[in-house]
Amino acid sequence: MPKSKRQKLVSLTKVSKKTREHKGAQISELQSNVEKWRYCWLFDVGNMRNAHLKTVRRLWKDSARLFFGRGALMAKALGTTPEEEHRPGLAPLATQIKGQVGLLFTDTEPQEVIEWFKDFRQPDFARSGNHAARTVILPVGPIMQHHSDPPEPFPHNEEPQLRKLGLTTVMRKGVPTLENPHKLCEKGKVLSAEQAQLLKLIGEKMVEFRVGLRARWDSTTGEVMEVSDLGVKVDVITGVEVLTGDEDGEDDEDEDDED
Repeated sequence: MPKSKRQKLVSLTKVSKKTREHKGAQISELQSNVEKWRYCWLFDVGNMRNAHLKTVRRLWKDSARLFFGRGALMAKALGTTPEEEHRPGLAPLATQIKGQVGLLFTDTEPQEVIEWFKDFRQPDFARSGNHAARTVILPVGPIMQHHSDPPEPFPHNEEPQLRKLGLTTVMRKGVPTLENPHKLCEKGKVLSAEQAQLLKLIGEKMVEFRVGLRARWDSTTGEVMEVSDLGVKVDVITGVEVLTGDEDGEDDEDEDDED
């Protein structure tokens, strides 16, 4: 039987390329925000998760505008040389736009911004390639899920998956059970895909999503001040004063286009 002409395969993986007009519109939008807000902050992200970045956007939607996209486009919008910079003093900030970084435009006073981002941390599950934050040993007995309070044992139908991920389990009264302790991961060691999946299944969060402030530009002075991870004192970019997040000197340890 001949094929119907209506039977056409449509790939759902194709994404239309961004046109020059689209990129031009994004640059114009960035530049309009440079004109609108007093401060422009450069930030980077630890353990990037889109869901948590959307939370930051939502919490700041009434008092700021956040962009997290292609670094080259953001740098071009600000201008990387004194001749190209959209407003005086932006070039030193633009030249730092490399890697997973974004821009936050706001009129909120710097100390308030620093304190907010110092406190904002979202625990999350580690991924393959992350380092284990602590050693996890599963004890003898039923394998427990810690998503709930109190923890509950895994259901019987998940035993094949647990075995596939490297656990030597047996069934005891319909519950996947370990007869010997199992070291799931060791502190400081790189996690494999199987280890990361097991940690997620048992509900063990090992990483934190954080936003680290790196520098800020002040439109009223044209000065760029550099910060290192939420207020820790570091060198100055342009010969202006150093920004510190805490007067007492306490240090704090530790994809694409704007939605």
